[in-house]
This record gives sequence, structure tokens and C-alpha cells, in this order.
Amino acid sequence: MQPLHNDRFLRALLRQPVDATPVWIMRQAGRYLPEYRATREKAGSFMNLCQNPELACEVTLQPLERFGLDAAILFSDILTIPDAMGLGLSFAEGEGPRFAHPVRSAADVGRIGVPDPEGELKYVMDAVRIIRRELDGRVPLIGFSGSPWTLATYMVEGGGSKEFGRVKGMMYSEPALMHQLLDKVADSVTSYLNAQIAAGAQAVQIFDTWGGMLTPRDFREFSLRYMERIVDGLTREADGRRVPVILFTKGGGGWLEAMAASGADALGLDWTVNIGDARRGVGDRVALQGNMDPCLLYSTPERIRQEVASILADFGSAPGHVFNLGHGVHPRIDPQNVAALVDAVHELSAPYHRAT
Repeated sequence: MQPLHNDRFLRALLRQPVDATPVWIMRQAGRYLPEYRATREKAGSFMNLCQNPELACEVTLQPLERFGLDAAILFSDILTIPDAMGLGLSFAEGEGPRFAHPVRSAADVGRIGVPDPEGELKYVMDAVRIIRRELDGRVPLIGFSGSPWTLATYMVEGGGSKEFGRVKGMMYSEPALMHQLLDKVADSVTSYLNAQIAAGAQAVQIFDTWGGMLTPRDFREFSLRYMERIVDGLTREADGRRVPVILFTKGGGGWLEAMAASGADALGLDWTVNIGDARRGVGDRVALQGNMDPCLLYSTPERIRQEVASILADFGSAPGHVFNLGHGVHPRIDPQNVAALVDAVHELSAPYHRAT
């Protein structure tokens, strides 16, 4: 494989010295970029865009042409796995994802199997391979998946939800069935991420978007337990380097110490957590990623710069920080404000790294 010209991101995830804090942005390839909107229109639909490896590569690389980002993230969707299980995924404009065949009974759980990542999900692996080739060592490529709990919420609810009544109802009234479903999804995520690593992903992130709506006890039993199992089953070396694993539970700030014992290399933080407090809580067990409120990008470059300075000061001068938003960038954000964020992180963080 080609040499990596900028490995700041991978080094920070392993808490190694860097010259400046690396930065990437969740959903950095998205609707806030006019070039993304043009490519999506060319694709005809969001799913067509995801399932066309050449176009997925095109949109993955678009933000790197605008901004000095330290990593690329595969353009895909967390719902590729349940779609490959035959649940019939569709996206209605303005309504979000919908499954034609939700999973709500023992028979439904029995019908689904573990997808072949080089079969039903080959389009994702092809995209990873093309992106790695086109990056040519410029920055590392991040692969990802949804967490088992998060995927199960969509599979049982049949789409998005505000109350999560169906999935929580199954969890409370039929816990054995819920564990049976989560077992299959965890096996699928492990296989899927390992295939991404084999295809060229140099780090992977598990998005536990809905873990934060569980009680602390239920989070450990129905979400963290399965993420730990996935981390334990992942390929951790490729191309002569360690492949770092990031866990991101939105709303999971109260459970960081438990998550730090998962075996992951880094934890993502949303904006409801002070990153300095988080660092004191987890010590030197894991790196931390985050955690600016995405809505700050609606403000001015000056205000963004102030917030970057504040987060960097809260984290301090130790190694192990990857700057990011606390969740994905919003569609109406001005790209110039993203540029201001990236430039501020690199400029303002450099003195902290000279100190170490």
C-alpha cells in the first residue's frame, strides 16, 4: 500500500505525539456542499449514490478538496446492513428511512441472516477500495457502521422514532428475543467492519446514535455489551499499522468510564460533555474525539474560533485529541464556516503540541 502522507489522525487516536490536533467532521460529505448536491442529483437518489462506488468515492473526496481535513470518511449509510438483510429500505423525501419489512416477532428474527460483505454489500467494499486508491495516501480513510442497538431501533420501529416504543417494548417484554436480534446484528457489524478494514479502511467508527435513550443499566446490557463484542472481534492490524476503533454514543456522557474499558482506542463525545471533565474521567485509557456543538457553525468565524480555543484549552496539552463536532454537520451550514473551523483547529492547537 502507498505511504501515508498525513497520519496525524491515526497518531492522535493512539495517543501519540502530533504537530497539531487533527480534525474531521461527522457528515463532512453532505448537503451543505453544493458539489455534493450536484452529485446526488446526478445519482437520482440517496440510495443510488450510496450503491454507486464511483459516485460514493466522488462525494467522499469532495470535502478534502475544500478543507484541510485530516481524514476522509467512507460515504455510506448506517442502514446498509439491515437493507442487505432484506428489510426493504427506502428514503422518502423529508421523512427519513423506512423499512418495508420491520422485525417484530421471533419469526422475523429467525428469517434474517448475516449478510456477506463481499456479496450483498460488495458495493460498499468496492467504494472503500476505490477511495483508498484515489486518496493515494493523502489522509487516512475511516470506515464505519451503526451499533447493534442503533440498527435494531430502525429494524424494529420500521424507521425513525421519537419514543422508541416498539423497540423498547420488545426489550422489556421479550428480552431474550431482543438479545437474539442483537446477536445477529453484532455478528453482521463485525463481519462488515472487518471487510472494510480488509478493503482498506484505516480506522473504524461505531455510531451508537440511539444508545443515549437507554437507562444506564439497559445501555450496558443492550448496547455496550454488543459494542464490546464487536471491538473484541475486529482486525486491529493492517498494512503494518494498528487500526484504531472509535465508539461514539450520542448522549453517552454519563457512561464514558464504562466505555473506556471496552477495548476501543477512542471515544466520541457529543456537545453535552465538557471534554476536560471527560479526559479527567477516562485518564490515559482512550483518546477523545469531539466535541463542538454543530449549531456553532451557524454563527461567525470569530465565534467559531473562540469555541475552538475553548475546547482545545479544556482538553489541554496531552496527546489523544481528535477535533470533531458533537454530531453531524447540518445541511444549511455555510461551507466557509467549516473552513474557519478547520483552520482554527490547526492554528490554535499547534502550541499545545509544542508544549509536549
